[in-house]
Amino acid sequence: MRAELDQTPRSLLVSERSSFRDQKTRIRAQVEQLHFNYKVSVLLPECCSAPPHLDSIFNTFNSFYLIRNLPVYELLDKNFLETAVYQGSVYGVSYRTRIDEDNCVALTPKGHLTLSLDKDSFEILGVEGKPSRFNHRTKCRFVVSVDLTDSSMAPGGRGYQRLLTGLRSRLQLKTDFLLSHYPGGGASLQALLSRYDWSEHRPQISRHTLTDLSCPALLTSDLQSCDPHSFMEWVGAVDANVSCENSSSSFLSSLVCPEPRTTVSRALSVSVCGLLLPHDVHRLIQEIRCYLEQPHLESWVCLTVHGYADSPVSWGDNEHSVLKGGENFYSLLMFQDDTYHLHLATGAHDTCPP
Repeated sequence: MRAELDQTPRSLLVSERSSFRDQKTRIRAQVEQLHFNYKVSVLLPECCSAPPHLDSIFNTFNSFYLIRNLPVYELLDKNFLETAVYQGSVYGVSYRTRIDEDNCVALTPKGHLTLSLDKDSFEILGVEGKPSRFNHRTKCRFVVSVDLTDSSMAPGGRGYQRLLTGLRSRLQLKTDFLLSHYPGGGASLQALLSRYDWSEHRPQISRHTLTDLSCPALLTSDLQSCDPHSFMEWVGAVDANVSCENSSSSFLSSLVCPEPRTTVSRALSVSVCGLLLPHDVHRLIQEIRCYLEQPHLESWVCLTVHGYADSPVSWGDNEHSVLKGGENFYSLLMFQDDTYHLHLATGAHDTCPP
């Protein structure tokens, strides 16, 4: 076995401390930079059931659509461009495709269409692209990125026709596709949906209560003594319901809670899964801030957002790595005094998070 296979893949972790009251806070922009979110987890200490106002946010995340076997050239349909792409934020990503070996597609809210293609598909398509940043010694993967809102890509134009012909007549790429639109919702997508096999989905919500949970001593926003990597390992272990006690009778995990630590008698973990929009994540953050204003509650809440591991783009419109792990997530630790700690993570070969 090669030595590097024994090593845990490196990752990139960017951490910052700030306050929601700071006029220069970038939290909204940073939340919007991760377009394709598949899971949001919230950890509420000293809580056994979410209050109604928080439950309301969990239950009102936008629905999304799964279109089966969608020809990708339909994303260039004139009516779809005019009623959806030009009018608001469209979020679309190919479903159950693997970024390291399949052809993957993403449509970002700013109207950027990204195709991550293997070499044969790229050559068949016959449009301009560039080699993937994550090729090994040979150029075996290519990226085509097109701004559908640019005047050069207006329906009937030369660039538009070339891409349309390549997708419809030469490559004929089809994929299962997750799609959502804000603020238009399903009404703006009906013309496209009506031509294919599709289903509407609500995000799935799960809750579980934890008892006697060991956690870092986060009684204040002063976390100087807590290593960010250790903290993120603890957050992941709690989310996966893996014990951090590291007892001699357990062979499941060697993870331990960072020191100094304390024990909370109970905690509630709530997860929402689906194609989750940054707009809904931001609404949840604002509601958690209101929740923390109640003086009798524990002084912190932790929110973690995971991006799709096989999305062609990660932070912003930057190419997502096809090497080793597919990490792209962030964890936001919020306190009663309106300060927060933000940890943004991605694979070691990806572009640094914003």
